[in-house]
Formats: sequence, structure tokens, C-alpha cells
Amino acid sequence: MSRKDSTTTFASFNEQLMEEFRAHGGKATSGPFVGRPLLILTTVGARSGEARENPLVYTRDGERYVVIASKAGAPTHPSWYHNLVANPDVTLEVLGERFGARARVAEGEEHERLYTAQAELMPGFAEYQRRTTRKIPVVVLDRTQN
Repeated sequence: MSRKDSTTTFASFNEQLMEEFRAHGGKATSGPFVGRPLLILTTVGARSGEARENPLVYTRDGERYVVIASKAGAPTHPSWYHNLVANPDVTLEVLGERFGARARVAEGEEHERLYTAQAELMPGFAEYQRRTTRKIPVVVLDRTQN
């Protein structure tokens, strides 16, 4: 499979997952995300300025949402991460609710604590960090509007 075919297949998977998510009140009902907390993150493209949607698993830290820019342990950060660093005002869809949020990258002890918490719930994240030499970013999303 070529890189373009792989990218197209991944995009199709995400589109189907988001369709299912929206049709079932913010829950996946089939595939690898069943039973996982899932949200849709909408960012503004760093270069394009266009809205970009990505389904992501998340954890909570109090009222805040936490997502990990793992890209399954790939050597580069996912595009959505670059987008929110450039434009930290984002939109979240969680359990059928849509609202604005502000993103920031966790550092130091907070990064370690939040990454470890997610890896304990979803052990794949520990493996993703082992697969790469980059420090996988942890993103904290604070609600800004109802």
C-alpha cells in the first residue's frame, strides 16, 4: 500500500468513526474505539486556515480534557497538534455536546502525570512512547464556552 493509499484509508476510517460518533450521542459502537472515551477535536489548519476534525481518545483531569499527540508512536507529531499550537482556540464535541476550548501543551511534572494516567487506562500509549524518540506531547483542553 502506498503512503497516499494509507493516508486515504486513514482519512476514510476517521470520517466513518466521526459519523458513527455523531449518530450515537458521542460514542463509538463498532471497531477499536468501542468503550473508549472519544471526542472530536476541531482545529484551524496552521497553513490552510481551514477547519480540520479529528476523533481522539481522551482522559479527564478535573474539568479539563486531555489528549495525547501520539500518532501511534510515529516519528512526527500529528497535523492536529501543529494546528492547535498555531491556533489554540479549538472546538470539542464530547458526548453529543459541542463547545469551545483553549489548548495548551503540558510540560514537566504535569506532562508526566497526565501521560502516565492515560497510559494506565489505555496501555497502548506506553507502547507508543517506546516506539519513538520524540517526547509525545500531552495537550490540555480547557472549556471556554458552553
